[in-house]
Amino acid sequence: MASSSALIALLVVLGCAAAASAASFTVGDSQGWAIGPNYATWASGKTFMAGDTLVFNYGSQAHTVTEVTKKEYDACSSTANGENSGTTTKTLTAGDHYYICTIGTHCANGMKLAITVADSSSGTTPAAPAPPGASTPPTAPSSPTPSSAPARLHAVPVLAAVAGVLVKLALF
Repeated sequence: MASSSALIALLVVLGCAAAASAASFTVGDSQGWAIGPNYATWASGKTFMAGDTLVFNYGSQAHTVTEVTKKEYDACSSTANGENSGTTTKTLTAGDHYYICTIGTHCANGMKLAITVADSSSGTTPAAPAPPGASTPPTAPSSPTPSSAPARLHAVPVLAAVAGVLVKLALF
């Protein structure tokens, strides 16, 4: 009976570890979401995975965070108002994501972010979206190499296998 309790406790700990594997990125780091930072530079070298979050920090009512299409991103134009509370958190899904500030000429002055988010179960590094105005075809995601792979564990499939084995052991 004691071994069953220990196994259940271990399963709970493993489940918490899987949930904690998602990363949170503060857009622009200490500069936040503002006119000035180069968001393409900020995003380069980062690996965004489904389930991660982007946190946009900015002056309330001074800026917006609006997720847009690539066409709207390239044109710095959107009919949507976006969020403007001062802190906006976006949970990422796999695929390309485009964000702009819709106030005045803020987007044209650099308040725009394009990222590609990988499926957290694929274990591959996403290719970055093409820079604005580029007409190059999309490239397939590449596998991470030891020198460029992020220090991120994709623990969910491993944890599921371990949990299955532990449950079987608990039943014996």
